[in-house]
Amino acid sequence: MEDEQSIRDILVELFEVDGTVTRSAGTLDEALSALAAEPYHLVVTDIRLGGKRDGGLQVMAAAGILAPDAAVVALTAYPDESNRHASLRLGATHFLEKPVALATIAELAARHGVPSAIYPVVSDPTLAEAEDRTDQRIATDA
Repeated sequence: MEDEQSIRDILVELFEVDGTVTRSAGTLDEALSALAAEPYHLVVTDIRLGGKRDGGLQVMAAAGILAPDAAVVALTAYPDESNRHASLRLGATHFLEKPVALATIAELAARHGVPSAIYPVVSDPTLAEAEDRTDQRIATDA
């Protein structure tokens, strides 16, 4: 979930690989609708989604309820401790400062069994069950 179109497009391209269904959102309302519509394995969200200081935090709170098994990656250009603590408290599995390398996001996704253009095959043996999934769902808010 990301309000910057160029970043959102890059993230969608990163995760549009065989076996995944990728959905993006540019506003808080779109993000909440996407989360309510179907379960996801990975949520990538900008903390200040839609220019709101807590937009991404609201996405994380919703993801905790609507997609409790999803890995949540929080992205921010404002990596202060209050954002970090709030993100982790709301269930973010990763808190990353922008700009962040796509390879970093792809590696974190792979650790959670989600393939990408960089890691199209998840080879970690602890993720064997995730590799067998044929319908990975990814929400990119960032």
